[in-house]
Amino acid sequence: YEVDGERLDEMPMTQTAFHHAKPVYEYHPGWWEDISKARAFSELPENAQRYIERLEELCGARISMIGVGPGREENVIRHDMLAR
Repeated sequence: YEVDGERLDEMPMTQTAFHHAKPVYEYHPGWWEDISKARAFSELPENAQRYIERLEELCGARISMIGVGPGREENVIRHDMLAR
């Protein structure tokens, strides 16, 4: 959010600040390629890879699995959480 020219990483705590808060958006290029057959991160389009990496930066956590279709097997495992 942005309140009175100051950027905040969290939602404003007071009602007054919240009233003046504006969301801060980021725009990212999309992709038209069919990703439903991808099973590795490297098989995703470059724009999709950059988008996932940016989400990781913003949330401060690794994204372990990326769904690429409606099926249970249609996933890209980026970091196997169950591997020892």
